Amino acid sequence: APPQTTTGRTPMKVIRAKTAGFCMGVSLALQKLDKALEKYRDRRILTLGPIIHNPQVLADYAERGVLCVRDASAALPGDCVIIRAHGIPRQTQDVLVAGGALVVDATCPKVKKAQLAIDAATQKNRARLLLFGEENHPEVRGLISYAACGAHVFGSLEELRSLPPEAHGRYVLASQTTQDRHIFDAVERYLRGLYPDIPVLSTICDATRQRQEETMDIASHVDAMIIVGGRESGNTRRLADVAAARGIPTFHVETARELTPEAFAGHAVVGLTAGASTPKNLIDAVQHLLESSDPAENAAAPVLAP
Repeated sequence: APPQTTTGRTPMKVIRAKTAGFCMGVSLALQKLDKALEKYRDRRILTLGPIIHNPQVLADYAERGVLCVRDASAALPGDCVIIRAHGIPRQTQDVLVAGGALVVDATCPKVKKAQLAIDAATQKNRARLLLFGEENHPEVRGLISYAACGAHVFGSLEELRSLPPEAHGRYVLASQTTQDRHIFDAVERYLRGLYPDIPVLSTICDATRQRQEETMDIASHVDAMIIVGGRESGNTRRLADVAAARGIPTFHVETARELTPEAFAGHAVVGLTAGASTPKNLIDAVQHLLESSDPAENAAAPVLAP
C-alpha cells in the first residue's frame, strides 16, 4: 500500500533528480579548502571571492575562520589564498603570487581546461574570443583573461545577432561552462553561416548538460518543480529556467524554510533538483518537507506565485 500522512491520505510524490547536488568541481574545491584548514593552522586562510555560490556553505566556513575577500590586495605575505572553483583572472593570480601569498588553486578542472583551451586557440589563430556567458560572472571574468586578442561576451543569440559582423574578422567561439548547450549549438550554427571555419571550443561541462537534460525530463512528468540552490549560482538559475520553460510552476529556493505547503497546493507530483553547489542536507530537508505535505489538504489554499 502507498505511504500515508497522519491524516490517512496519500502524501505528495517527489521525483528527485539523480544529478542534484555537488558536482565534481565543487567537491574538489571544498576538499582543498578543508585540507588547507588542517595543514595551515598557523596562517590566515582566505578565499578570493566566494569559493562556491552557496550562502549556507559559505557561512559554515566563515564560522571556521575562513575569510572571504573581494580583492587580491587584501592578501598579506604568508596568507593561504584559495582560488575559487569558478577560477580568477590570470593577472589576479600573478598579483597574489608576487605579493607573497601561498596560492592553492581550487579552480574546477573543467573551468581550468576551458581557460587553457581559450589561451591556446586565441594565440594560435590570433583571434578574438566570442564567449557565450554572463558578463559579470566570476568564471567569465577569469575565462576572458586568457583571451590573447581580446574578447566579447554575449548572453544570447539575439545579443550576438545585434553585433555588426566583420567580413574578415578572426574569432574563436567558446562558452561559460554552465551555459545551455542547445542555445550554444544555435549560436554555433549562426556563426558558421558567417565564418565557416571559426574554431569552436567545447567548454560546456557534461555535468551541466546532464543536469539540464534530467531537469527537462522530470519537468515533463510532474505538476511543479522545486530547484534548490544559491541565488548567485548561475547553473542553479538555469535549471530553474529549463524547468519553467516546460510551462509548469517552478520555485527556486535556497532552503526548505522558503517553502510553505500553500506554495505547492494541489500538486500531487513534484520534481526536485538542485544546483551544483547545493549540499545534500539542504536537498534532503526540502524533500522531507514535500513528502510530509498532503496535497489534498493544501488544495484549498492560495497558490503562491513561483
